[in-house]
Order: sequence, then C-alpha cells, then structure tokens
Amino acid sequence: MFFIMGISSAQKKLDFVQTMLCSRCSQFGRYEIFLTYTYLSLFFIPVLKWNKKYYVKASCCQTFYTIDNALGKKISKGEQVTLTELDLHLVNNGNPYTETRKCPHCGFVTDPGFLYCPKCGSRL
Repeated sequence: MFFIMGISSAQKKLDFVQTMLCSRCSQFGRYEIFLTYTYLSLFFIPVLKWNKKYYVKASCCQTFYTIDNALGKKISKGEQVTLTELDLHLVNNGNPYTETRKCPHCGFVTDPGFLYCPKCGSRL
C-alpha cells in the first residue's frame, strides 16, 4: 500500500471589493482581498491548511497590504466589513510609475517619467 501526499501553496481571491481613494497615489481604486495558505494533500484532496495570510491589493497602484487574520476570517465568511487605513499594514509600495510629480515652478502635476514640465518647460 502506498500514499500519494504533497505539500503545496495556494492563493484564493475572496469575494470582497471596496472602493476607496488611495492614500499612496491619490487615485480612485478598489481593495481586493486574497488568502494565501500552505496545505497538505492526501490523494489530491486538501486535508490540512496552515500559514494562512490575508493580503489586500489596491487596484490603482498595485500596493499590497496585510490585514489581521481575525478580520480576514470575517471577510471570508461573508460578513460586511469596511476596511480603514488602520486595518492595513504595508507590505509592498506598488507601482512607482503611478506616483505623480509636481513642478516646483508652476505647480503642474505630471507623471514621474517627465524630466521637464510640459506646461512651463522648466526642469523637474
């Protein structure tokens, strides 16, 4: 007799979407929540899960946060939860190209890729 066993990692997107104004990039976006975990499978059936972590992704600038497991469990059960800045713990600052730059001379807001201001032509 032999057993087919394995340990793997998985990611599951939870059914939760909350619109927000991002504090990092000042754009409108939404929070999406993902559950990551490691599991033991026996005959290709997941038997035991551990190392559960809940991650929040901001759709506007791809910034990743973690939230507490107790709050994540409420969301995975389908309870109505509103996330605040206090609930989020920064993991990854996201896409640097979504940040903006401000011209020191005229105050025009540009993308970070510009070396010169498109409005007044001065060097940024």
